[in-house]
Amino acid sequence: MKQINEDIKKGNFRQAYLLYGEERYLRRQYRDKLQKALCQEGDTMNTHFYEGTNIDVGEIIDLAETLPFFADRRVIFLSNSGLFKSGGEKMAEYLANPSETAFFVFTESAVDKRSKMYKTLQSKGYAAEFTVQDENTLKRWVAGILGREGKKITENTLQLFLSKTGTDMENIQMELEKLICYCLDREVIAAEDVEAVCATRVTNHIFDMINAIAAKAPKQALELYYDLLALKEPPMRILFLIAKQCNMLLQTKELKNKGFDNRAIGSKIGVAPFIAGKYVNQAAKFRTSVLRHAVEKCVEAEEAVKTGRMNDMMSVEILILSVLQ
Repeated sequence: MKQINEDIKKGNFRQAYLLYGEERYLRRQYRDKLQKALCQEGDTMNTHFYEGTNIDVGEIIDLAETLPFFADRRVIFLSNSGLFKSGGEKMAEYLANPSETAFFVFTESAVDKRSKMYKTLQSKGYAAEFTVQDENTLKRWVAGILGREGKKITENTLQLFLSKTGTDMENIQMELEKLICYCLDREVIAAEDVEAVCATRVTNHIFDMINAIAAKAPKQALELYYDLLALKEPPMRILFLIAKQCNMLLQTKELKNKGFDNRAIGSKIGVAPFIAGKYVNQAAKFRTSVLRHAVEKCVEAEEAVKTGRMNDMMSVEILILSVLQ
């Protein structure tokens, strides 16, 4: 990220940039920064956008070879092309020796660093990975936004807010906008405001459901399940999320038993360190054998629905109760 800011500041641009990683908000922010720096405002003749995996690479190369119209450069933006996973060989060959006036900005959620496309871009341009931000970074970011709006928030209320929003900065920004509008006439944001305005993610319900299962509280676990159904969440999606959570807890417990700390566990299972800490605490409530049993039960429940032996809603109810045994 620093390198992109430096390139923009000096006006010394690479011909190809790759913005990739889980954090959509930051990817979008830096794409917009590059667009503003590389392109003249309103210049639709030399600024081009492509989205998805069905792009015609030959067409893009022909476009890149076309001289810009009364401008210094032609800039091509490609989002979620999939070229950094497979099928990018032709584009990689072109990027090795592109037209001097052609500039590329690729935005991808995931890449294969072994691919020819990734290796070529890294050698000829600049690749920036945007990962999930840690808790302290998110807290500073939220506090900064609130400060610019003349709002204050306590540490405990901020912690509550992040527990509801998760680490996705795009989601955090949307929930912040709602919170700021709700507290328009007040300086200090209270926990009651967060509870009143901010939506609780489905994954939080799943987390609470697993806690209820650990506490041998079937009534509470089923109530949380029925809450999700009331929110129009499909039973099969709920089943998928339960299976994912149980699998993550199993991985967390096994990694913890091997001596890994929260940061290392977070890196291996793909979550921020402070989220990994929550997984560690929840995993500690279960024996490894129970978590393995839960994962197996999730697979059995899915199979029962797909083969027509049980309807989807009942399969999740039975799953919740069977794990409690």
